[in-house]
Amino acid sequence: MVREMRIALPCSNNNGLESEISMHFGRSPYYAFVDVEGNKIKNFEIVPVPFAEHGPGDLPNFVKENGGNVVIAYGMGGRAIDFFNQLGIDVITGASGRVKEVVDAFLKGRIEVDKDWKSKEEFGHHEPSH
Repeated sequence: MVREMRIALPCSNNNGLESEISMHFGRSPYYAFVDVEGNKIKNFEIVPVPFAEHGPGDLPNFVKENGGNVVIAYGMGGRAIDFFNQLGIDVITGASGRVKEVVDAFLKGRIEVDKDWKSKEEFGHHEPSH
């Protein structure tokens, strides 16, 4: 069975597959949408986030409208994770690095995540996810 999916990753810059994953998905100016089939990257696009300010659910809806079914990010609050999950989008947090490296590691089942991202200073204001 060939797995097909569209992975969404928040990016701090627009450098294609070399874009850096943003440390906080809610402040990311771009999203990389990476189409994978089996264990290979088939296509990708970098899409600017269409709004400067966002409310609860705006970014999950943006990802859904762009066909994303998995989000790989570094930091994300519990409410945002719930919104993604309600839309049928899986969320992986604690990932950092460049888009291509992170997607390759994910496809090989070797993604490295920072399990302590929630304790980092800038995420202290988020409620813990359940």
